[in-house]
Amino acid sequence: MHLTDRINRIQASPTAAVIAAAEQLKARGVDIADFGPGEPDFPTPDHIKKAAIQAINDNKTKYTATPGIMPLREAVCAWHKRELGSSYEPKECVVNVGGKHAIFNAVSVLIQQGDEALIPAPYWVSFPDIVKYAGAMPVYVPTSAEDGFAVKAAAIEKAITPKTRLLILNSPSNPAGGVVPPEEFERILHVCKKHNVWLMGDECYSHFVYAPHKPYSIASAKDSKSHVIIIGSVSKTFAMTGWRIGYTLAPEALVQASNKLQSQSTSNPTSIAQYAALAAMTGSMDAVPPMLAEYEKRRKRIVEGLRAIPGVTCEWPGGAFYAFPNVSAFLGNSPHALAKNCTELSRKLLDEAQVALVPGEAFGAPGYLRLSYATSIERIDEGLRRLEKFFTRAAAAV
Repeated sequence: MHLTDRINRIQASPTAAVIAAAEQLKARGVDIADFGPGEPDFPTPDHIKKAAIQAINDNKTKYTATPGIMPLREAVCAWHKRELGSSYEPKECVVNVGGKHAIFNAVSVLIQQGDEALIPAPYWVSFPDIVKYAGAMPVYVPTSAEDGFAVKAAAIEKAITPKTRLLILNSPSNPAGGVVPPEEFERILHVCKKHNVWLMGDECYSHFVYAPHKPYSIASAKDSKSHVIIIGSVSKTFAMTGWRIGYTLAPEALVQASNKLQSQSTSNPTSIAQYAALAAMTGSMDAVPPMLAEYEKRRKRIVEGLRAIPGVTCEWPGGAFYAFPNVSAFLGNSPHALAKNCTELSRKLLDEAQVALVPGEAFGAPGYLRLSYATSIERIDEGLRRLEKFFTRAAAAV
């Protein structure tokens, strides 16, 4: 079978592969300490679920306008203004089938063959492949553990070439929890405007930040709109991953282009999910602080537990719900090497310790592992116990 070049340029999601492997073992009755899924383990708030049920009962099950129902677009703009200080109108908003779809559409209408897109590393697994699918070249901008994996404006400017069209900036970030401070974010925007580069702000984890950080959007900066694309989602903030509702906020011409692409691909997002998202955007935010408080407890437990394992180092994530430990002491030619790389190590951890996690290579970060702590304290403790046993016993045997 001859497949197209564009599909052969990309790979299946590595995180999805880890989840699938873990699910196969679970189906055979194996008890897996699962740190793989990047999704909240909390239920969708009741008022949102009730709104979806009401939409079904009211027969709101037909096609909607391609960019989403007008009340939802109005609500997205109002919510983003209230929570994050922006000033968008419904004509500058399109509702997408999840945040990933929003990114895919924006990249598809902005970059093409011969263009370059800057992506800070470590990066979310889908960014490079979406860029490659569009025919462009991802260019990785390094960050450091010492800086909390938050990219600097100077590094962005150094990486820009005449081919640079777009910067994709995820803050707080998946996989490392890096948070770009507002003043540095504004310096990055200045660099982008200076070189006429689009700045895409992926705000999926905007409301899951830990002190001293606070929710922030570059769309709140003065004169930002001409060069900024905001990607948002209800998935993490409202524990609605399976509902598949994201949104794009951007200049009207770009939104119209995204809408045109969407009209020929997915059409509108699911009508019922849109009404649920409307309830999320217009209803109470009371469910968010308890989720954040619980994530903060879990963050403390998992980071301290990882740091207690000899040979493992781990920075404190500034946001999101991932720990990103450095396990390079156990790789390659190290005296205590257990595997040649993290991909091989993660497979051993799944097979021998029944711990599921994602190797750093998937995020452009060899030597690291990603552990989602969107799971209970009890399962975190069990996973840490297995990791400690695996690493200390293996190290002792060398």
